[in-house]
Amino acid sequence: MFKVLKERLSQGYRTGKFPYAPPALPERFLGLPKLSPCPEGCKDCAKCQEACPVDCISTQDGKPSIDLGKCIFCGGCATACKGKAIEFGKSHRLSASSRDALLLKPGSQEPSVERDRAIKSLFGRSMKIRQVSAGGCAACELDFNVLHTLAWDIGRFGIQAVASPRHADCILITGPVTKNMKLALLKTFEAMPEPKLVIACGSCAISGGLYADRDETCSGVGSLLHVDLFIPGCPPHPSTILDGILRLVGRIS
Repeated sequence: MFKVLKERLSQGYRTGKFPYAPPALPERFLGLPKLSPCPEGCKDCAKCQEACPVDCISTQDGKPSIDLGKCIFCGGCATACKGKAIEFGKSHRLSASSRDALLLKPGSQEPSVERDRAIKSLFGRSMKIRQVSAGGCAACELDFNVLHTLAWDIGRFGIQAVASPRHADCILITGPVTKNMKLALLKTFEAMPEPKLVIACGSCAISGGLYADRDETCSGVGSLLHVDLFIPGCPPHPSTILDGILRLVGRIS
C-alpha cells in the first residue's frame, strides 16, 4: 500500500487546468474560421466552394459565409482561397445554443451559448449524460469519452455519463442518425425523465455531415428533437465539447 501511495505522490496532479486556463491544442488544430471580404478580382472564382466536400460555404457580393454545423474542418477552403478570405484560427469555442448562430459571415461574432437561469439552477451543480451513437464513426464518441479520463476529469464539475436513460438529465448524440438508429434514439429520449436536454455533438449530429441528404440517414438530430446545444467539429476537440457543456449549464460564461 505504501508503494502505491508513494507512486501516486510522485505522479502529482495530472488533470489539466482547462477551462480556467487556455487548452493545450495541437499545432495542426483548426478552430473558429476567420472570414473577410474577398479581395477585388476573386469575387466569382468559387474555388473555396468547389473545395468544400460538404457544401458548407456560400459567397454573396464577394463575401464568404460558412455553416459551422456542416463544416468538417478539413481546411480545404482556406487552402483553395488565394485571397485569404477564409482562414482558420485557434479558438476552440465553437458551440452555440441555436442553429442560426453557426452561420458565420465576415465580421460576425463567435457562436454563443445563451445563459438560461432555469438550466443553471437545475443542472449547474450536477448533470448526468446518456451518450447515444446514432451511426457515428466513433471519433466524436472517443473525444467525449476522453473527458472522463484523468487528464480532463469532467466529473469534477458534477457531470457524469450514465448507462441508463432513466438516470439521465441530458442526451448527447453523435452520428448522422441513421434510419436504423432512429427508433432506438427516440425511445432513449422518451425514457428520460423531465426536464431533459439534448446535445448534438459533431457535424454529423448537427447536419448529417458527410452523410447529409443520404436516404440511409435523417441528416442529423434537428429534424427529430429540439436541440439545446450544438457542438461543431469532425470530431470536436475535447476542449470544445467541455467548453460547450459548461457554458450550457452556466458553469462558465
